[in-house]
Parts: sequence; structure tokens; C-alpha cells
Amino acid sequence: MKVAFVGKGGSGKTTLSSLFIRHLHGIGLPVVAVDADINQHLGAALGLPEGVQAPALGDHLPALKEYLRGDNPRVTSAASMVKTTPPGHGSRLLHHFGRDPFHTDLALDMADGLKLLATGPFTDDDLGVACYHSKTGAVELYLNHLVDGPGEYVVVDMTAGADTFASGLFTRFDVMFLVAEPTRKGVSVYRQYTDHARDFDVTIKVVGNKVHDEQDVDYLREHVGEDLLTWFGHSPAVRAIEQGREGAHLEDAGVASLDVLRKTVDEQVKDWDTYLRQAVEFHVRNARSWANRATGEDLEAQVDPEFAFPA
Repeated sequence: MKVAFVGKGGSGKTTLSSLFIRHLHGIGLPVVAVDADINQHLGAALGLPEGVQAPALGDHLPALKEYLRGDNPRVTSAASMVKTTPPGHGSRLLHHFGRDPFHTDLALDMADGLKLLATGPFTDDDLGVACYHSKTGAVELYLNHLVDGPGEYVVVDMTAGADTFASGLFTRFDVMFLVAEPTRKGVSVYRQYTDHARDFDVTIKVVGNKVHDEQDVDYLREHVGEDLLTWFGHSPAVRAIEQGREGAHLEDAGVASLDVLRKTVDEQVKDWDTYLRQAVEFHVRNARSWANRATGEDLEAQVDPEFAFPA
């Protein structure tokens, strides 16, 4: 299952995504963690030493595109492959923990059953000449070509704000957990996300964070209703984990909330036909909006009407 943690900057989505990843791995479930935030902190939150980072996917985009296009005759070259290009006959599909460049060459093995992928940080060389979508494009291609099954988890820490809605990336997830503080700004992000996703049957659940009391819970319920799934309050264990102290164990309330998240993910029904249809829809939108001009090709021709994901 493909899971995204989203929210405004400072809401705590990196902290909660790392806790969820640790929780899944701790009960023996295989996880690919993906840091797609412009501020690359997920690795540190998962315990990487300072200065150690996973290889940047964004630095290897041409080679990754060449691998994914395989022998697909509709994709004429890696240069004509854009972040929304859907798979077709001849494309190389990815599998969870598979033998491919994403999972072997560019993933950092954090532990047995836990890998870390990272888009890479926004660098000085990018200033004024690139946008962060050029980094997240590698993640979108990864998700577009990944055939994941039950009990296989990909957890993505997304960049703050509404960038998840660029190019249809928000439709690539089985569940989006929106981390919201009990404030006006926190719930305004919820309204923005649900407005964007209203017509696309995307599952968005709110996870309250920095909740101090029942009044905070009531505030979230008032503004997000039944979409409020669970919440996290003050936790000495989380502070200890963030400070890098060994042996910290999350309190029972936090563990219970993480289990609610896991059960919510596991209850989702995978609909590969819809997944592919939405990939095609946003690829056509992007082709007509900018990608045809950028590549000098008619990228709608990359759509393979006979392709279907394997059952």
C-alpha cells in the first residue's frame, strides 16, 4: 500500500511519518520509506547519523527513466519520458524490494525489511533554474510503475503545502494522512486538500498533532468531522527519539494511534483500473499543458490503451 503524510510546514508530518514507519517495521512488516520533502529530514528521524543521506533520486533521473521505459515502443527515449508517463507494454514494472535501480542501487538499507529512498535536497545549483517538482518527479515515476501487494508498505513524507497536487501525484496513494494542528491554519490546509481531491475518490484522513486536551480534539472534530482519524499529544518518548536517545519507547496512547493508522491503510481496497485511469488522465493534462512543448513530441501517444496492471 502507498501512503503519504502531508500537511503544512511545522505540523509534524516528518515526525509522524517516521513513527509510523518505525511502527510498521517494528511489527515485522516490510517498508520502503521515501523522503520527498524539500527539507530532507526523514532519514535523521529514522536514526541516520548526521551527515549520512540516501542517494538522491533526482540526480539519477535520466538513468531511472531509461530503466523504466524498457522496450516500450510508445516512449521514444528517456528524454521524452516525463514524470506522469504511465507504464505500457514493454515498460519495466517495479516490485516492493525488487531487483531494480530504485531498490538496490539508490535505496539505503536502514535495517532488514526497511529501505530509505530520497528525492535529494534542493541545492544552490537549483536556485533560479529549477523547481522542486523536478525532484519529486522521480517519486511519481516510481509510484506509477510500482506494483505493490498486501502487506507491502511505501510511506512517503511529502513536501509541505499543496505540492502533492502537482501533476496528479495525490492520486498515487492509497491513503493520504493529513497532519493537522488544532489551529485555524491547520484546518485550512484540510479544506484546501479536500477541495482539490473532491472529484478523484482519494482517501484523506486527518491525524491531529500537538493536541493538548479535549478542547483541541473538539476543535478538530468541529472542522474536519468524521475525517479525524486519531491524534497525538505531548510525548516525552517522541522528544527522546528526536534527540537521538536510545531505548525510548512510545507511550501506549501513541502506539494505539499508530495501530489505527495501520488498520486504516490495510482496509483500503486496491483498484488498479482506477489507478491507471487517473495516471492516464493526468498525463494527458500535463502533455497538453506543458509537456508536449517541453519535449517537442505528442506525449499523449505514450498512453497504451491495451495495458493493464497485473492482477
